Amino acid sequence: MRRFIYGISLYLMLTVAALAQFNKNIIIAHRGAWKTNNLPENSLASLNQAVALHCHGSEFDIHMTADGVPVVNHDHDFYRMDIEKSTYEQLLAKKHPNGESIPTLKEYLIAGMNQKETKLILEIKTSRISPERSIELTDKVYALVKELNAQKWAEYICFSWEVGKRLHELDKKAKIAYLEGDKTPAEAKAAGYTGLDYHYSIYKKHPEWIAEAHKLGLTVNAWTVNDRTEMQRLIDQHVDYITTNEPELLFEVLKKE
Repeated sequence: MRRFIYGISLYLMLTVAALAQFNKNIIIAHRGAWKTNNLPENSLASLNQAVALHCHGSEFDIHMTADGVPVVNHDHDFYRMDIEKSTYEQLLAKKHPNGESIPTLKEYLIAGMNQKETKLILEIKTSRISPERSIELTDKVYALVKELNAQKWAEYICFSWEVGKRLHELDKKAKIAYLEGDKTPAEAKAAGYTGLDYHYSIYKKHPEWIAEAHKLGLTVNAWTVNDRTEMQRLIDQHVDYITTNEPELLFEVLKKE
């Protein structure tokens, strides 16, 4: 029975994937859409709110527990529990204020695949223990995305240069953007990245990188932009996406375009 139910669920997700028409706006909700309604960051509730707002994408962060379970949380600690040094079962002792437990990546992906309008922007967090653990997490994340047939939803971002290169090795068609801000568009392109995803201050120092990236076929995203003036400046510079804690505000700015 369990295999039958899983088979039906997989069939339904594949059907949704075939019908997917992702929103065409530039808005990426940072850790989901959490701020306005005081929802926990990186919770299923914040993901659902980003979907309800019709954001193009909802960003979230992935760590690996001591027993190898990929989970969704921004900080390395989950309510003062070190994720990398705790088992998944140990982390279940803590809950978000809305009653949610820390989501596994599998739970998060399945929830995100129940809709066909908002992309899932997976940030693979760099391990504080070792570079090898970062690569191990990367392999687990990609394997799960592939197992669930979530490729149409999933796009990847990372601060670790090696993590992005590993993703490109695993899937030449994967969309991967680099976060650190210390590489030129040409360097990112050569390493297999498909986009730049830099703090907006980097584009102030290197405004030419936006046009250079576009010439190379790279997408350009800016994070984390919560100010109306900065949003408008980046829109005027023709960035492809803006990651923000204030998706509602960015929708307002776009309406005046």
